[in-house]
Amino acid sequence: MVLQRAKAALRGGLALSITIGAVAPQPASKAAPDPKKGLTAVDGLLVGHHTLTERPTGCTVVLAGAEGVVAGVWVGGGAPGTRDIELLDPSNTVPKVHAIVLSGGSAFGLDSASGVMKFLDEKKIGFQTRAGKVPIVPSAILYDLAFGSKPEVRPGADCGYQAATAATAKAVEEGNVGAGAGATVGKLNDMPNAMKGGIGSSAIVMRDGLVVAALVAVNAVGDVVDPATGKIIAGARTKNGTGGFADARVLIRAGAAYPQRPGENTTIGIVATNAALTKAQARKMAQMAHDGLARAIVPSHTPADGDTVFALATGTKTGEADMMRVGALAADAMAEAIVRGVLAAKASGGLPGASDLAAAANAPKKP
Repeated sequence: MVLQRAKAALRGGLALSITIGAVAPQPASKAAPDPKKGLTAVDGLLVGHHTLTERPTGCTVVLAGAEGVVAGVWVGGGAPGTRDIELLDPSNTVPKVHAIVLSGGSAFGLDSASGVMKFLDEKKIGFQTRAGKVPIVPSAILYDLAFGSKPEVRPGADCGYQAATAATAKAVEEGNVGAGAGATVGKLNDMPNAMKGGIGSSAIVMRDGLVVAALVAVNAVGDVVDPATGKIIAGARTKNGTGGFADARVLIRAGAAYPQRPGENTTIGIVATNAALTKAQARKMAQMAHDGLARAIVPSHTPADGDTVFALATGTKTGEADMMRVGALAADAMAEAIVRGVLAAKASGGLPGASDLAAAANAPKKP
């Protein structure tokens, strides 16, 4: 199974890639897309993280180049925190965005976008107006203020600026970095029995050169499951963590009381393609990508999650886009990125990561 291969790849320290058939021959002057890079397999996109040291939190920035790219968004959760997403409506004027920001810190973290705007302004990148260029930087946040002992430490403009400065076309770093530094999952059995979430990224490369990729900060109230098997990878543990997973599906059907305050979760992400899409098609791509989120997170889109997915289309692949294909691959890439995010997460803040539990289970038993 694809997601079982993802686990094996991470255990071996390798990046996951999916290549459907052979990658189409490329001109000698241009390298073929590398699916092992994650979101940056989409040529022209750069990804940068900045992680705060005072408390596990941070922000992640995707830079879209001087000319910007077509973008869309779909919000599926009941407790979102966003900035400038209304302009992504296909009926609105601004045609492209120049960056997307994902941040921890709850609503405070929305200020990370100001730092990215400063970075782009210094480079004279933005939407042309009569008075000059204005960078277009939509953003979304997740709640991580309760993770760690210093809730007053949260990402701000400097975080965004530093993440933009660090942005690169190299393979996306995953796990406890950027917007995933304070992410947690499996909170239906109370926070002490939750697990660490993180940043994950995945890319799919088709034989005709189509690339569809995803980047996601996994901070769900629900459990993360392997869509291929339905088995939990990371999620709510039994009280004191002594009996394995509590299983959110079982807790919900048993009528268990939900202990968390609303809105203190949220999975946020980006899907991207090199296909040429309109704003309306980009919105449909983001909408279909939520299917992948729902396959990998149970429950998803809850009143306590502000699940938000952006879509970016660089348009470097010529020809008319097949939206059925692009959207379906976006859902696959999103599910894989979610699984990778929790598999890459390490123990932090007193909560274990999936790899820590696996290591403990495989450790030699004492005589």
